[in-house]
Amino acid sequence: MLLSMRRRTFRIRLQIAIKYRFMSHQSDHSFVKVFFALWPTATERSQLDAWQKPLQHLCGGRAMRGETLHNTLVFIGDVEQSRLEALRLAALEVSAACFELSFDEARYWGHNHIVYAAPGHVPQHLAQLVSALEQCLTQHRFKFDQREYKPHVTLLRNAHRTDVPKIGNPLPRSGWAELTPPLPEMHPVRWQIQDFALVQSMRQDGLASYRVLARFPLMLSSG
Repeated sequence: MLLSMRRRTFRIRLQIAIKYRFMSHQSDHSFVKVFFALWPTATERSQLDAWQKPLQHLCGGRAMRGETLHNTLVFIGDVEQSRLEALRLAALEVSAACFELSFDEARYWGHNHIVYAAPGHVPQHLAQLVSALEQCLTQHRFKFDQREYKPHVTLLRNAHRTDVPKIGNPLPRSGWAELTPPLPEMHPVRWQIQDFALVQSMRQDGLASYRVLARFPLMLSSG
């Protein structure tokens, strides 16, 4: 009987060990969706938030929640949970200077019905930061979304311009974007960029939600 109890105890322990190793293996290979972004202060965010009401009156659509407003630098997508620390360490290698980013234009993308805030001028330090991030990610073998960088902050989704010209004349090469009248001038909003952030994208109650995982300070500009 003692031998039988020992065998039974051994089987239980073995099952527990196998279950623990399986759960650990699953945990190590779980994925999170992440990106690098400029994450504004509450004051900077509220200033852009004030653009939404007049633009929504003109274009309709759904206003983004104030706490979600940000400017993406590099979108990475799904990354294994076990590689997050390596990603954080890689970002620490990025060397770039502080700068000011001024959003002074409201624009509309017809292909995805988005109204967004954009800078009329892209600061050189911003372009250098994005380039440094992309080089660092490539060096450490992280895949990311590679496309022409266009800084913007999404303000409205599912928006529709009602003042686009009717079909009649041939379209220019750039498509409807060239024919669409500009949106009204908005009061410029200036962000003082002193760091950038690694952010996790999640879904909560069917809505996009973001969590800042780490921040990376920029150098004071000698200018």
